[in-house]
Amino acid sequence: MSSKPVDVVELSARDLQGHGVVFCPNPKMPLWSAHPKVYIDVATTGEGKCPYCGTVYRLKAGEKVHGH
Repeated sequence: MSSKPVDVVELSARDLQGHGVVFCPNPKMPLWSAHPKVYIDVATTGEGKCPYCGTVYRLKAGEKVHGH
């Protein structure tokens, strides 16, 4: 039995909001896959995972979050 591949969204520092977070579902996701909006901290470790759909949000290589 194979598992669904994990979606990975690579981000630039400009894509982050507030204190280094992104929200999921993101605007590019189809409406049918919507779930409650959650804010995911990416600034602390360079990546974060949505607890609902499993999408991983990751800073692009070499990107630095200003103020962190």
